[in-house]
Amino acid sequence: MILRRLPETVINRIAAGEVVERPASVVKELVENAIDAGARHIDITVRDGGQTLIAVTDDGHGMTADELALCIERHATSKLADDDLLTISTFGFRGEALPSIGSVARLAITSRAENSDEAWMIAVEGGKTKAPQPAARTAGTLVEVRDLFFATPARLKFLKAPKTEQTHAADAVKRLAMAHPGIGFTLSDGSRDLINLTPAEGAGSRLDRLAKIMSRDFYDNAMEINAEREGIKLTGYAGLPTLNRGNAQMQFLFVNDRPVRDKLLFGAVRGAYREFLASDRYPLLALFLDLPPDAVDVNVHPAKTEVRFRDAGLVRGLIVGALKHALSQSGHRASTTAAGAALGAARPGSLPTGARGYGGGYAPGELNAGLREHANQFHSPLPGLDAEPSAPATIIEDQDLGDYPLGVARAQVHETYVVAQTEDGIVIVDQHAAHERLVQERIKKAIDSGGVQRQGMLIPEVVEMDDAAVHRLIERAGEFAELGLVIEAFGEGAVVVREIPALLGETDIQGLIRDLADDLAEWDEGLALSKRLGDVCATMACHGSVRAGRRLNGAEMNALLREMEATPHSGQCSHGRPTYVELKLADIEKLFGRR
Repeated sequence: MILRRLPETVINRIAAGEVVERPASVVKELVENAIDAGARHIDITVRDGGQTLIAVTDDGHGMTADELALCIERHATSKLADDDLLTISTFGFRGEALPSIGSVARLAITSRAENSDEAWMIAVEGGKTKAPQPAARTAGTLVEVRDLFFATPARLKFLKAPKTEQTHAADAVKRLAMAHPGIGFTLSDGSRDLINLTPAEGAGSRLDRLAKIMSRDFYDNAMEINAEREGIKLTGYAGLPTLNRGNAQMQFLFVNDRPVRDKLLFGAVRGAYREFLASDRYPLLALFLDLPPDAVDVNVHPAKTEVRFRDAGLVRGLIVGALKHALSQSGHRASTTAAGAALGAARPGSLPTGARGYGGGYAPGELNAGLREHANQFHSPLPGLDAEPSAPATIIEDQDLGDYPLGVARAQVHETYVVAQTEDGIVIVDQHAAHERLVQERIKKAIDSGGVQRQGMLIPEVVEMDDAAVHRLIERAGEFAELGLVIEAFGEGAVVVREIPALLGETDIQGLIRDLADDLAEWDEGLALSKRLGDVCATMACHGSVRAGRRLNGAEMNALLREMEATPHSGQCSHGRPTYVELKLADIEKLFGRR
């Protein structure tokens, strides 16, 4: 075997294999360069998913003819101060990006340096460079990449459909736009704008920009995050648990304004929301971590989407602590999307035979008259309401409804939902979900204050299960006892429950023990239950709460509402579902044509 030096064009194509994975990689590199150049407006065009054309125009400080000639050489950069690879304060050392792109495509760069009277253009085609030529251009830079991968046809086979590649490019632009609300961005496919974001200024600029990308729902249900520890700062916004998705696509994490996908960061987010969301649900958030450049290594991955922290434990603790603090400050808030979904599902009902429904002859103003005309065909009380409850709902006539955020109980429907009247609407509470959260918070509070009071079983309950489940439970019996649950082995294939937390009251013990055994099967065997305290409390609370189907009297309903108002996190159950829905009177009136 004879050693030889590879040709420069081959070296560049090998580098391109790491840097230019797909058109979105090119978009990301060029937009990052424009941001580092101080641009205030960046316009991107992506045609045919980026295969035929990627063009990025900016109004940054531009380049001279000499700088143009240097920028397409390998490992040439203006971003690496003092040649220190461990202190990168820009979007990073990417000395091979432009020559790599030029080695697999037709690259043209036109630029005019600020305070210069002339512009220049340089071209690279399949790795072959042409000399700079005079050109016409205002200040800033235009980079055009045509016929991507024409020099490496095999790479074309790995490209997805143009629509898919376009989506990836749009995602790259959105992530960069989130981190830089002061910069305007447009993305076009050549015929229409896919993204059009104007520069945002002022204190609320970041949330405004996030709302334009993540949705108005996020704006309405976001909690501000602002924490600092040992020189590391965390800012951004996180959604209420009830605003969640079935995947992590709406979780955006940034390190020194660099979009990253880091397992440590995602793990910290999951840890913070563990008590409030089911394992298959994900919160919406955008978090921005700022720390000294020497405290993070951004050169772990060629595309710089992963990072390595000098003190990973400190970073994780900061994220978990900040998110938990924000969640605790959210009180009993539930996502406004729950109300929107309820109103979206509501449809004007059909009137009895012979009546004209809304849209079938009545104008909005005539609807009430139509209802009065057929009022004698309805029965009172309405079906589903408890006509003679064990105790009437208590109405406090001399108390302003404004004093109660969740209102005053008026009725219970289907022995599952509490209906309350607020100052400007109604609240519908899922009694089981709400009480489940309340019990969970009571147990946690009792543990924090010194211990959970136990209630001895008059007749100990035997729970039969397989030997493996019994072993898992008995192995943790001491830890369960600290949480108020006393269990012992009872022969083969069974455990006996002798004491339970007094807070649980009447409990489905069989279901509780089996669920706890299932939980242990999924958790790390070496992890103490104190580390999964929220999960254990949630499982206990689920079996010790007021069940759906139980009739409540007025005093019980109002007591439930008042405790919800005073309890953190009561707006969602342990699985991230809302415990109540609030409907404003104005929205209800729209359903009936009053507005």
